[in-house]
This record gives sequence, C-alpha cells and structure tokens, in this order.
Amino acid sequence: MPIVSANLPQVLVFAASDPTGGAGIQADLLTLASLGCHPLSTLTALTVQDTSGVVAMQPVAAELLEQQARTVLEDMPVAAFKIGLIGSVENVLAIAEIVGDYPEIPLVFDPVLASGRGDALSGEEIIAAMREMLLPQTTIITPNAPEARRLAESDEDENEPALDVCAARLIEMGAQYVLITGTHESTPEVINTLYGPDGVIRHDRWERLPGSYHGSGCTLASAIAGCLAGGASVEEAVRDAQDYTWQALRHGFRGGMGQFIPDRLFWAREDDDAKEASDGAN
Repeated sequence: MPIVSANLPQVLVFAASDPTGGAGIQADLLTLASLGCHPLSTLTALTVQDTSGVVAMQPVAAELLEQQARTVLEDMPVAAFKIGLIGSVENVLAIAEIVGDYPEIPLVFDPVLASGRGDALSGEEIIAAMREMLLPQTTIITPNAPEARRLAESDEDENEPALDVCAARLIEMGAQYVLITGTHESTPEVINTLYGPDGVIRHDRWERLPGSYHGSGCTLASAIAGCLAGGASVEEAVRDAQDYTWQALRHGFRGGMGQFIPDRLFWAREDDDAKEASDGAN
C-alpha cells in the first residue's frame, strides 16, 4: 500500500551537474538523502569535469531553470533551499526572483567561485549579482576563506582583509549568518567559524585530513540545509553538519586519479562492518 504522506523534509537544490558524483548536484542529493531528506533539484549548468578539475561548463538557460524550480514548487512543499554553482548572471537573477517568493524558507548559499583545482567558475559580474540579489535573502552563506575574501573585497583595501572583516561585510550585505571554512588556510587544524550579526558565534576545530577532497563544500552546505529542514536552529545545523561532513571526508575514497570523494553513506558501511564483526563473533 502506498504511503499517503511521507514525513520527509524536502530540500530544493540549485546546482550544476558533476559527472563524477563527487561534487555539484549529485553530491547534494547524496548528502540530503543520507540525512533523511527528500532532495529536489534544479539544474543550473552542465559541466565536463573529472576528479582533478573542470574542463568546461555550459549554463542552463534562465527560462529553463525557472521552469524547473517553479514546476516543483507548485507541487511539493519545500523546507529549505540550497544554492551551489549558478553559472551565469541571468541564473542568479532567476534564482533570486524564485526564492524571493518564499521568504519564510531558509536558504543556504554555497558560493562556488572556483573548482578545487582553481578553475574559475564565477566571474566578477556573477559575483556582483550574488552580492546584490542573493545575499539579502541568505540565511547562511558558507564560503571557504578565499571565497569569503573575494566576495567581501573592497577597492579601499590596501591589504587582504581579515576573515572577521569579511564576515562582517557579508552580513552587512544581507546574509544573516556566515560560516567561513578554514580548509584552504595553512593551520594545523581546520578551523571553521560561524558569525552572526553580533560577531563570532562559535569556532570549531577539526583534524586536518591528508589529501584533498572533491565536493567537501557541497557536502557541508547541503548537510546544513538538511539539518535546517529537519527543524534544527542555525547553530545546531552548523554543528551537526560539520560533524557529518568530517566523517564523510574521513571515510573518503579515491574514485579516480584526482581528489578523494567524500563517502556520504559512511554510516551505512559502518553498520555493515559492525554486523559482519558481530556475525563473525557468533
């Protein structure tokens, strides 16, 4: 007998496709499903990439993007939005208009400006549109340190702005919360810092794992969205999503010849290992 109403939080993701499944919309869907959500998707761009870097990107037409999202939104209740790689200025404007019609739904924004290898994915016009159109609607933005500096840079800066300054500027631009991740910083541990209107809310320190990972930022942002969709506060969502992401990275695997891929279903394999150990003992 079919279930009349499955009590699964539904999260709508705006992101680009990654054929490797390591990052992009595939990573978002895996993460959200792993956390007990039902993921919905709006494709923003097609990419040609492997686990080493992005070779090419083709944005989806803004009209088609809007049709994807609005058709789903008219049919299915959504508990959170997550935005990843957008691909064009037109798509920024389309997404801003769509989410603007649902101001009560929390929005997690992962501003993908470059690939893990450093391939540029968002130019200055896209960044300017993000600042003006999306940040004022963002519940929490999750840049790494280079992304935070680029989003918050000012012509008046003589030197690279401190991360505290970057966070304050992003909040002035309209974001309610800012989580700056320290994966790209040269610190012994990875230090992630959550900021709110009154400054630092929490610092979290994580063991710096060896190697580099394809889709760690996508995983973290989607995990936050999933936790928010499940009813967590922003601080609770950030705490739990970081733990989930670190575990996914710790269990990461080398699917190709480039970066490691996080194992978003690590918990299922741990259960299998525990069952096998139990069966062996018996």
